[in-house]
Amino acid sequence: MVSEKELLRLAQEGQVAAFEELIARHQLKVYHLALRLTGDPEDAADMAQEALLKAFLSLPTFRGDSSFGTWLHRITTNVCLDEYRRRQRRPRVVDIRPQGDDLEEVDWPDPQPGPEAVVLRKEHRAELERALLSLPDEFRVPLVLRDVEGLSYADIAQVLQIPEGTVKSRLHRARMALRRALMAELLPSSSVQEGERQVE
Repeated sequence: MVSEKELLRLAQEGQVAAFEELIARHQLKVYHLALRLTGDPEDAADMAQEALLKAFLSLPTFRGDSSFGTWLHRITTNVCLDEYRRRQRRPRVVDIRPQGDDLEEVDWPDPQPGPEAVVLRKEHRAELERALLSLPDEFRVPLVLRDVEGLSYADIAQVLQIPEGTVKSRLHRARMALRRALMAELLPSSSVQEGERQVE
């Protein structure tokens, strides 16, 4: 298998096949990152295509200060953030409920998990997704990059072009905000308020 470094060199010399091989190795990660940042499969596909196009057009300027994957993460994140900012004034509701007969088509194994347990897990995933999407992008993006994509603090700092200390601070605040959002989703308002009083 040709190394990534060699593929980069060939791609920068104009060999399209080398760039296509690079993309084949990374496109699924790009799509999944875009999906977690946008929360919408169609938007994610559009953002992934735009990110890959920008990567192709920017390839001659890639200096290798970071890995190709980190560079591609940065491009994808920026494309998604740009789109998020464009849409900020047009809030929309993402429907994450099962569509049509999705639940009826599942072949439930016996005895566990039962249908109730599976539906409950789906509901909890939906609540987590809503809570994640409710976070401001400055918190949601580093949280996704760290806890979902598994990037190091240093890589996140490079992708977002912020100091590593800022990454850690935002992650801490993001987790606190996510916890509060989940409590609001999962618990009655009186229980949340009581819990907040006890913390104080």
